[in-house]
Amino acid sequence: MIDVINVSVNFSGEPLFKNVDLKFTPGNCYGVIGANGAGKSTFLRVLSGDLEPTTGQVSIKKGVRMSVLKQDHFEYDEYSVLDTVIMGNQRLYEIMKEKDAIYMKPDFSEEDGLRAAELEGEFAEMDGWEAESDASKLIQGLGLSGDILYEQMGSLTGKEKVKVLLAQALFGNPGIILLDEPTNHLDVKAINWLEDFLMDYQGTVIVVSHDRHFLNTVCTNIVDVDYGKIKMFVGNYEFWYESSQMVQKMIRDQNKKNEDKIKELQQFIQRFSANKSKSKQATSRRKLLDKLTVEELPVSSRRYPFVGFTMDREAGKDILTVDGISKTIDGVKVLDNISFMVNKGDKIALVGENEIANTTLFKILMGEMEPDEGSFKWGVTISTSYFPMDNSEYFNDCHLNMLDWLGQYTHETTETFMRSFLGKMLFSGDDVYKDVSVLSGGEKVRCMLSRMMLFGSNFLLLDQPTNHLDLESITAVNDGLAAFKGNMIFASHDHEFINTIANRIMEIDKDGRLTDKLCTYDEYIEMN
Repeated sequence: MIDVINVSVNFSGEPLFKNVDLKFTPGNCYGVIGANGAGKSTFLRVLSGDLEPTTGQVSIKKGVRMSVLKQDHFEYDEYSVLDTVIMGNQRLYEIMKEKDAIYMKPDFSEEDGLRAAELEGEFAEMDGWEAESDASKLIQGLGLSGDILYEQMGSLTGKEKVKVLLAQALFGNPGIILLDEPTNHLDVKAINWLEDFLMDYQGTVIVVSHDRHFLNTVCTNIVDVDYGKIKMFVGNYEFWYESSQMVQKMIRDQNKKNEDKIKELQQFIQRFSANKSKSKQATSRRKLLDKLTVEELPVSSRRYPFVGFTMDREAGKDILTVDGISKTIDGVKVLDNISFMVNKGDKIALVGENEIANTTLFKILMGEMEPDEGSFKWGVTISTSYFPMDNSEYFNDCHLNMLDWLGQYTHETTETFMRSFLGKMLFSGDDVYKDVSVLSGGEKVRCMLSRMMLFGSNFLLLDQPTNHLDLESITAVNDGLAAFKGNMIFASHDHEFINTIANRIMEIDKDGRLTDKLCTYDEYIEMN
């Protein structure tokens, strides 16, 4: 159990959040949500003891072990994978190392024997004899081979390290688990395994995530960081989102009624205040007017951009035909005889872990790369717009402000039009004069989406469009693509995003071969 008592955090004298009183109990999973910069990760640091709050305290029941998902992927490069996972229970790891050191002594004394016996007792109580098999189960559950336990962390890929550090956080049945973006860089099978693990877990889980499907699946409560406050709500993310939208609408509706009543009373007072026969009524209405206050909506740190794609031209019958495309990169065949035809209304999701294959296919279809074999043909009525996974060429060494940058892609370059367009994407005031080379990852994504929306294309190609975005922006892109009337091919790892947009699923395996199914993502997962 964790008690958060009157916790506040100030940075440079400004409160990030204040007067937080919460209680986290075993058997529950708490999803921490909020806009970028609202303080989600800071709150986790306060809970873990890594950051002292400005006021208040965090109280954890004595004897309860807390485990935290580490973010430094190079911290354990000098250790084996097995040691790294077992370090999730630091006391167990210390016992193992002390035991080994004692047994390796050439002059093993009676005192050493007594100490070794003490350590063996504590080791057995902590299920130390199961440590290696437990570590192996976690590693294999996350999709890695058991043999990797004996390799050095420094020799692993970035994605492998992510899984090992997650196994470390889950190891040894801690009482409390803190996870900051645990699904980043995980494949679908690993995410499904993690969901099952957390749903069966009896301790307390507190997780920050942008993955809506994950939050909906595992969370029993939502912890909302907003308005400079942190509040807890029962239910998963979808329940919280729909409830919060309903409350906001109720407040707006009540405000509208109040505003209408105020106008009516003001008009009456203005008409009759000089009329003696009506002066008493005017006075009584003035008193009523004084009591009516329009409750302003709280200023939320959440901001939803507007993402909407319109077509300048309806697509004809012929959309796209791909015939026998193959491509080898650095000696590896990433596309092997890829053939498919896009039909009108198809919204195709490229799923799976072969990101190189997906990006290669996009580049070939956009004419940025030549296939080794095969061909493709766009219909004569088709106009395309492309969102690349790597957008650096659009921003690096470019020192235009946002107005001038976006002006490259439209004939309508009046400042009023450009400001209005950028405002919908949450760029306002002097923001539009920022040099695009210094924009954050999320800001660059919103610029690229703005660029796409200007084109009026009837076929969209998007390679990982939700990377770097917060939940609010992901929701906006999701809604915009779901409402789009044209065709699209997009690559994503976001379960909810894929399932609510795509009506056709394609996966290119590690050998470059294509699986193509006309179904939803949930149906595709069921088949596999």
